[in-house]
Amino acid sequence: MRLTDLLSPERVGIKRANGDPFDKEKAIGLLATLIGERDGVSVADVKRALLEREQLQSTGIGEGVAIPHGALPQLSEQVAALLIVPDGVDFQAIDDANVKILFGVITPKRATGEHLKTLARVSRLLRNKDFRARLVASANETSVFELIREEEGGEPSVPHREVTAAAASKDGPKDGTEKKGAS
Repeated sequence: MRLTDLLSPERVGIKRANGDPFDKEKAIGLLATLIGERDGVSVADVKRALLEREQLQSTGIGEGVAIPHGALPQLSEQVAALLIVPDGVDFQAIDDANVKILFGVITPKRATGEHLKTLARVSRLLRNKDFRARLVASANETSVFELIREEEGGEPSVPHREVTAAAASKDGPKDGTEKKGAS
């Protein structure tokens, strides 16, 4: 399973400061909202599960990354959300650095093994400093999702007009020359 199977472009958010105070609890609340209601679980239930885990120890793993996570018995499947905070948020991370990337995961209580594998996948994905910088610099939520898809080895989504142009030149040029980038 890929992380993009748990995530969707609709569950990716970018929170820019705009002069508003933004703290750890608000960040977790926004993650819970992105995860949304499902399987009889409310946004408040998701937020509560994430905050309860945070009370045990910060999920800020360092280098600007936090992986808030929790489990709820009512869920039938894992779900994830990603929040990018370019200005950073104090998350009491292990390195005391502000967190810019929050990858939230909620799992059914009975799926402990699957949950741990997902957390390890997230950690591996976000290990690369250049990749983290590209996520934080992304212009919008769709580009964040596409970066993750590409990093996981998936094909990037191709805009419709590029598909049409590629289909039109399927047989290649008639003069025997090859266009740059054609395959």
